Amino acid sequence: MSLRHALLGLLANRSASGYDLLKSFETSLANAWPATQSQVYGELGKLSAEGLLDVTAEGPRGRKEYSITESGRAELRHWLVEVEPERVRRSSMLLRVFFLDTLAPEEARTYLTAQAEVAAERNAGLRALEANVPWDGSPLSVYGRVALEYGLRLSQMQRDWAEWAAEQVTPPTT
Repeated sequence: MSLRHALLGLLANRSASGYDLLKSFETSLANAWPATQSQVYGELGKLSAEGLLDVTAEGPRGRKEYSITESGRAELRHWLVEVEPERVRRSSMLLRVFFLDTLAPEEARTYLTAQAEVAAERNAGLRALEANVPWDGSPLSVYGRVALEYGLRLSQMQRDWAEWAAEQVTPPTT
């Protein structure tokens, strides 16, 4: 996923300002694709220059409202339908697991226990987000909830795995 496609997706159903888009990132997309203020505003400028967005209103203090163009909709559709998603295959956390035998068993267990705690914290953060988002029937809410559920299940699985893995570490036999 790219920032440009996230912005096109957010603008597919309604016009919004850069500020509004940043708030959408904070309350939903940040768990899948975080973005900073400078990244969002920079990308909005690029998308406008490429004809994928129009500035439909300008307000005080340079506030601009953006809406997606037909070319923007075509680009979003192309990305959704024709571009294969990137599959993350690298995990420095998991790579370390392969070499835990170079540590003392207690150090290996400590590493795995820490991974369980990280996953538990991520899950708790997602639960808090779930409780604080005003879910409604809008497409972003429905599919945002689906994406949130993925994060909840993944973080729970990672916690369960790390706890199980820590139990597998045994002292070396002599």
